[in-house]
Amino acid sequence: MSLSLRGSTNLFDNRIEIVSPGHLPNNLTVEKILAGNSNIRNPILVSYVAKGLLPYHGLGSGIKRALDAWPQVDFIDDRDGCLFIVKVHRKPVEKMAPDSIPKKTSGKTSGKILDALVQDKNLTIPELARLIGVTERSIERNIRKLQDQGLLRRVGPAKGGHWEVIE
Repeated sequence: MSLSLRGSTNLFDNRIEIVSPGHLPNNLTVEKILAGNSNIRNPILVSYVAKGLLPYHGLGSGIKRALDAWPQVDFIDDRDGCLFIVKVHRKPVEKMAPDSIPKKTSGKTSGKILDALVQDKNLTIPELARLIGVTERSIERNIRKLQDQGLLRRVGPAKGGHWEVIE
C-alpha cells in the first residue's frame, strides 16, 4: 500500500497559504531558516549546480532572498499534523488601489491565450502555440491552469467545439 500526499496553495483576500506534507528535515527549524540556514534536500541536483551544469547561483539562499523582498511571511512547522505551512501576508483586495489589483491571470502566456481566444474562440492548440510563440505543451499546460481557475471552458468536442473565456 502506498500513500500519496499532495501539497496545496490557497489564495485568500489577505494571504496566500502554501501547505506541504511533512515537516522540516533533520534539525532544521523555523528559527534557523529565518537566520539564513538551509539543508540540502536533493544532493544530485546540488552536484549538477556545483559542476556548473545548471545555471543557478545563490544555492540555499532562496528563502532569505524572498524574505528580503517580502518580509510579511510566517513559517509553521506543524510536527503533530506533519505539515509545513508558509503564510504570505498581503493587503486585502478591497484595500488595494484599483490600478494595483492584478488581472485574473498570473502568467504572460495565460493572458495571451485568453486575449487570443476572446478574438477567435475557434483557435486550436497548434494555432495558439504559433501565434504566441511557445510550444504546444506550454499551451496545453496553461489551458489546464486556466480551466482549473475557472477562467476558460471548452464547449463541445475537441474537434468542432470552441473555447469560452469566462469573465
